[in-house]
Amino acid sequence: MNLARRDIQHNIGRFILTTFGVGLLLMLVMGMGGIYRGLVQEATLLLDRLAADLWVVQKDTRGPFAEISRISNNLEERVLAVPGVLSSNAFVSHTMQRERNGKPLRITVQGLSWPQDRGDWLPIVAGRVLNQAHYEMLADESLKLPLGEKIKFGKDIYTVVGLTRAMTSPSGDGMAFFTLADAQAIQFDTAGEATRLERSARYARAQNIDLGRTQPQTVERTLGPTSQLPALGPPLISAVVVKVRPGFNPEQVQSTIAKWPDVSIYSTQKQRQFLLSGVVERSKRQLGLFRILLIIVSAIIMALILYTLTLDKLHDIAMLKLIGARNGVILGLILQQALLLGILAYGAAYLIGHWVFPFFPRKVVLISDDLWLLAGIVILISVMSSLIGIAKALTVEPNEVLA
Repeated sequence: MNLARRDIQHNIGRFILTTFGVGLLLMLVMGMGGIYRGLVQEATLLLDRLAADLWVVQKDTRGPFAEISRISNNLEERVLAVPGVLSSNAFVSHTMQRERNGKPLRITVQGLSWPQDRGDWLPIVAGRVLNQAHYEMLADESLKLPLGEKIKFGKDIYTVVGLTRAMTSPSGDGMAFFTLADAQAIQFDTAGEATRLERSARYARAQNIDLGRTQPQTVERTLGPTSQLPALGPPLISAVVVKVRPGFNPEQVQSTIAKWPDVSIYSTQKQRQFLLSGVVERSKRQLGLFRILLIIVSAIIMALILYTLTLDKLHDIAMLKLIGARNGVILGLILQQALLLGILAYGAAYLIGHWVFPFFPRKVVLISDDLWLLAGIVILISVMSSLIGIAKALTVEPNEVLA
């Protein structure tokens, strides 16, 4: 006869409620680890999808994932001329917030070097890639923008021609993909009055120098678009993504570009380190601290529960000792209950988590290594918590049954 099973059947309602409560605590512990894994996956998602070998960024900066990087648009062609380079694509990324249907809409804008890059590498689940140079966009499903939706950014209207899945930024915002020119137009868009005032200021400055007095026709050009002024370059980009030819050593390409005085160059692995040590590191420490605190709370609660269950059975334990039961039988009773409580609570946490986690605003990723580690911790907590009840049970005297 299994005493632990009989005792649980005698108090089945309380045992189920206790298991459910401990399971909710363990679900939070499980969720904390899953949120961290989700942060890492979202942070490195674009790096993994681009599958680049090298990143060329602004001199003495760590790249667009760690800080602001601004480099000239013509650097794309310069890098392409380096021996061993298979492709070089401009990288533009920025976040904007607009209002749609009375609700805020946060979008991480990504620029594609169209027509070389039409978005074929993206996980498109509906629609198509970018087929024209302007006014088309690919949107992630999390943005809730239906296929064919027309939305205004800046002074232009863009049509959603394709939907992607699970393409989010490190901050959790859905990504939208435009051609490079459109992404820059959105990023550097200014109000019409601001543009007029800037042109007037340029005109006034040009009149105050010798060139403005001797060549008035040249001064008139300052009233035109910025892109038509030879002294002012095109909009800047964030980085250049480089892929090396098969069989060519990426370090050779990196050493060549590293000699240029106006840029810095890093491998993808280095960019990943910058990203995880900057954007994710603080979140990792905070989530880890909460996870440790929850594990401690779970251990204390399980210890108190098992101690209370032992107190409720003191009369029965005294009776068992009076009829000659060995201490091993009593130890097995409490230890089996503790292990059963921990295992069932862990199972409840896993099942509830799989039902609840998809509704979280951030991605929760559960991996087998974390789950097995947590399972081991739960078993250890169960054993350690049972020691308090066991210690109390072993102090019970058989004659207490007569009290």
